[in-house]
Amino acid sequence: MKAFMDENFLLNNDCAVKLYHEFAKQMPIFDYHCHLIPKEIADNKREPSITSAWLYGDHYKWRQMRTNGYDEKEGDDFQRFLNYADTVAHAIGNPLYHWSHLELQRFFDIHTPLSPKTAREIYDAANEKLKSDPDLDAYGIFRKFNVYAVGTTDDPIDSLEYHAAIKKAGKTATKVIPSFRPDKAMNIDAEGFNAYIDKLSAASGVKITSAADVMTALAKRLDWFVANGCVATDHAIIVPPYAPASDAKVNEVFLKARSGKAVTAEEAEIYRTFILMSLAEEYSKRNIAMQLHMQAQRNNSTRGFKTLGPDTGYDAVTDVDCAYNLSRFLDTLDQRDALPKTIIYSLNPKDYYAIGTLMGCFQRDIPGKIQMGSAWWFCDHIDGMTEQMKVLGNLGLLSRFIGMLTDSRSFLSYPRHEYFRRILCNMLGTWMENGEIPADFDLVGGMVQDISFNNAKRYFEGA
Repeated sequence: MKAFMDENFLLNNDCAVKLYHEFAKQMPIFDYHCHLIPKEIADNKREPSITSAWLYGDHYKWRQMRTNGYDEKEGDDFQRFLNYADTVAHAIGNPLYHWSHLELQRFFDIHTPLSPKTAREIYDAANEKLKSDPDLDAYGIFRKFNVYAVGTTDDPIDSLEYHAAIKKAGKTATKVIPSFRPDKAMNIDAEGFNAYIDKLSAASGVKITSAADVMTALAKRLDWFVANGCVATDHAIIVPPYAPASDAKVNEVFLKARSGKAVTAEEAEIYRTFILMSLAEEYSKRNIAMQLHMQAQRNNSTRGFKTLGPDTGYDAVTDVDCAYNLSRFLDTLDQRDALPKTIIYSLNPKDYYAIGTLMGCFQRDIPGKIQMGSAWWFCDHIDGMTEQMKVLGNLGLLSRFIGMLTDSRSFLSYPRHEYFRRILCNMLGTWMENGEIPADFDLVGGMVQDISFNNAKRYFEGA
């Protein structure tokens, strides 16, 4: 019997052990998509307690606490931690069980399994270390985990003042890079659209009286982002919009919304198609990557949304056909010679074969230009990561994969990269042990290092 989560955790054979410890472990981290708050990085944030670090804004944990019968905000700091400890003890089989224990081990040198019986001891030890350990402020964590770069997620109207402040202060070697997330400019049928367009106008200095003006304003803001180091953009979509229409029709829809009238679903699709297609062309011109995060059905609980707002654990996987729209979207851009580097994620694994086969139709210019994004959100567990990589290997070039990201708001999330690397090494090591691939550690170890870091660094050139 193996020890609980020891140094060879998830490494089930000698080849996997060698691949991880000699090739993967020491590689830097390029966390190219996360939701860290730039102000907190600039302030070199240090969490006041393990409760605040774990529970003040983590919807993964909140969902499971509710499943275990707890209100995630009930009680003082220790009571909330105790409630989470009880939840972890019931979470065997959920990735939170491994993530939580990896974080206890890597940040606090605590190897005791978390439970209600051990909660007080762990709570006190972790809090003491948070107060005293120089490696547990934001910049210390970056150093400790050898974080080469993080890509934050930022609205086009953001001033990027904190990114500038971080760079000017020079207190961290980690690159903190803004990513362009223009969802609010695309979602013409959302509440607050008109107020947002007014803010975009003010931020860009463009008087917006037409749909074309929206694009002019967004392009100006994109230039500002690129000047501040942006190498990637991000879009939350169900599937790529595809309802091409004349410029006159697009503008008709835009003016209808600006007049305060509700637009139909079909009209919203026309407008979104125009904006996303136009943005993709701008991305291609600037050689920055477009990330498409598909198939999240958000705010399913009206009660939960009204109580806590978005991004609080009330989202789920949706099940819309993606293949046709994705094909037409990519092909239209390709015909215009305007297809940027593109990373396609789906929250629904049923899409992997559509993504994996379609992206092969549009590869050119650089290795792995069109990427199948890593197993994301509800899929970033052992089975989900393994499935995504096996499908990618079967349909494309796993060796060109740009690897894992945290997609997290927490500074304590970097062990998720270790988790991914262990799973990757175990998969490849098993293939080596089985004679399915050669026992060539220069070849396979180099592949591990590429997927862990090198491919992302090359892909996001300029970072």
